[in-house]
Amino acid sequence: MTYYHSKYGTTSRRKKSKFGRIIFAILIFLILVALGAAYQLWVVIFKPNTWVQDGVQTAVYVPTGSNYEDLKTILYSHGMIVNRKTFEWLADKKKLPGNVKPGRYMITDGMNNNEVINLLRSGQQTPVDLIFHNIRTKEELAQSISLQIEADSADIIKLLNDSSYLKVFGFNPRTALAIFIPNTYEVYWTMTAREFIDRMFLEYNKFWSNTRLEKAAAINLTPIEISTLASIVDKETTKVDEMPTIAGVYTNRLKYGWRLQADPTVVFAWGDFGIRRVLNIHKMIDSPYNTYKYYGLPPGPICIPSIAAIDAVLNRENHNYMYFCAKDDFSGYHVFSSTNEQHTINANRYRRALDQLNIKD
Repeated sequence: MTYYHSKYGTTSRRKKSKFGRIIFAILIFLILVALGAAYQLWVVIFKPNTWVQDGVQTAVYVPTGSNYEDLKTILYSHGMIVNRKTFEWLADKKKLPGNVKPGRYMITDGMNNNEVINLLRSGQQTPVDLIFHNIRTKEELAQSISLQIEADSADIIKLLNDSSYLKVFGFNPRTALAIFIPNTYEVYWTMTAREFIDRMFLEYNKFWSNTRLEKAAAINLTPIEISTLASIVDKETTKVDEMPTIAGVYTNRLKYGWRLQADPTVVFAWGDFGIRRVLNIHKMIDSPYNTYKYYGLPPGPICIPSIAAIDAVLNRENHNYMYFCAKDDFSGYHVFSSTNEQHTINANRYRRALDQLNIKD
């Protein structure tokens, strides 16, 4: 039997084989393109794209009212975004420009665009630890707080001098410092001045527990009066262990109707906190805070008293002392006496020590 091999059949198979190779090549090309596109998309979304100096978390503050351009300026000024084009492309796709939220956000080295954008768009800011202590005046308080949260110091001062606002809480501009209990409070950076004071009043009510209120009532003083007396104790000594003794002297003086004659109140009346030696001329100032001139407590705290000083007043030491004077060894401690004669001896000893050091004022 004879077989015939058609040239047309061979040509047809060759054409099919060539076509198949072309299709295969196209598929490989499309796969490579897809893989390249997928990689580029991965780069845009998931590749680390932040840099933070020394690899330490850094806080980014986005003020209230900021828009997308403001946000970019904040991020770029810190040099945090490595590839700005990929960040902005994804930010646009995830609608960040229309969803900028104010707040304090922690940026970590090596975060990707997706993480940064989700964080900034969510408004889930990291709280700050608000701390204040050793504050003498409302102005000092406002300045300290404005450095820690977004609220402006002028707005804080305005509220602390607003009689109508403070009256709701049972305070007035002279007693306003009694609202504040020195501590560490977790708050959001975007807290307003009003939110700050409202929060402090809540903390004030927590602090003045039934136990503390009962102790205050036992010595016939209100919480505000306790804080006022505690502020004097705070400025008389830095030694916590002798605070109850000093508090006992002042409560004795109040009990017997004596003038407190507290040097720190005179310093406050003068507004010159650099005075180291209270002289007779200082004691002549006509001010309701001058306890050498006026009986009873001054009209409000002369500083924000520490918790230690408040509790020292509430747990004052029961004794017969009516006087005290700084020790002449300048240790920061005081010597106490029940009689004016002994007090005069102690005071003269201290004055001689001051004279020897040439401390005039």
